Amino acid sequence: MTLKAIRADFLHCLADPGAGAGATACEDLADGLLVIRDGLIDGLQPAATLLPLLGGDIEIEDWRGHLVVPGFVDTHAHYPQVDVIASHATQLLDWLERYTYPEERKFAERSHAEAVATFFLDRLIENGTTTAAVFCTVHPQSAEAFFAAAEQRNLRMIAGKCLMDRHCPEYLRDTAESAYRESKALIERWHGKGRLGYAITPRFAPTSTPAQLAACGRLAREHPDTWIQSHVAESKSEVTWARELFPGSRSYLDVYDRAGLLRERAVYGHCIWLDDADRARMAASGTAAAFCPTSNLFLGSGLYDYRQASAAGVTTGLATDVGGGTSYSMLTTMAEGYKVQQLLGTNLHPAELLYLATLAGAQALGLAHRIGNFAPGKEADFAVLAPAATPQLARRTGLRENALDRFFALMMLGDKRAVAATYVMGNRF
Repeated sequence: MTLKAIRADFLHCLADPGAGAGATACEDLADGLLVIRDGLIDGLQPAATLLPLLGGDIEIEDWRGHLVVPGFVDTHAHYPQVDVIASHATQLLDWLERYTYPEERKFAERSHAEAVATFFLDRLIENGTTTAAVFCTVHPQSAEAFFAAAEQRNLRMIAGKCLMDRHCPEYLRDTAESAYRESKALIERWHGKGRLGYAITPRFAPTSTPAQLAACGRLAREHPDTWIQSHVAESKSEVTWARELFPGSRSYLDVYDRAGLLRERAVYGHCIWLDDADRARMAASGTAAAFCPTSNLFLGSGLYDYRQASAAGVTTGLATDVGGGTSYSMLTTMAEGYKVQQLLGTNLHPAELLYLATLAGAQALGLAHRIGNFAPGKEADFAVLAPAATPQLARRTGLRENALDRFFALMMLGDKRAVAATYVMGNRF
């Protein structure tokens, strides 16, 4: 048994701050002590209360002056797009053709996939992200490389081989049969291994035939504890394309529903151009949305209405969507998400932003029993934030002692420099 404690200021969400929980939804503890037993949270109490009760042999890591929050949860990202981030294009479909597809061709080489997976995961860790739902390429070896790198770091990661059998370059095309066969082999090898999970991953409906989507549905039925991830209603042109390709479906989302791909543990990126019936169906099925503010702004796709989705009962997690997204930092992503909602006439409270990046993401992925806050028994993944990381941050955060005010300043002014350390299962990375 290993036992250690972290001494710092702590901030985490116990529930959704925007769902009527009010002040009880968020707990902040100045000079607290987080006790970790064998990588799991044992308890969080004031240091003055716990210190006299602890034995003299327990290791205490002192982060006083810092703010500790749960590890960030990125609900939608593309590790093969590391090298296309910040590439100039017009909008989504043009960007895919010009940059993404040619780049993904390189992942036929396992060595390239390994190098990029290492780079990508190191960027997540240095930004305080400890869990993510990640797209690989159509090549099975790209998923193998990603899972191996995540396993080596003991990260809680969800990923899957991307599936496309039409409307994409021939060099990235599989078939309904090969998509099923290769995905099933990857599920059997990696799903549930350590802290890893497999996501059935059709890229988006226009690049899969009805037969391939049916194969995805078959996989989902055969492996009900896997995840499902894809894109839906990101841009207006994509919605029009999906309508043309699937004239028998009521909506773009309905394409996935008919294939059996809406359920708990299903997370769809973007969800901007949905209607009320779509949102009601997502809520009823337990399907979650990934809010991707930096990529939606960068590609001009549209503005995700968080309040509208929440009112319909849709669970929303926050996502970087690297490389359409322009930053690995969930602090930056929260800041851009705040601005998107401002444009829609919604002012998000700092507690709601913390919730989106931590507990809401865990709920979207069906992992709230394992991660998302500092409740006893959960995995000890967390980020140590430095309020004085830059001169501007030090000046701003020194003005007030309120934890949520400091967090909001860290979110608006911070980046990876504001992450002093990231812990995975209680161990500093």
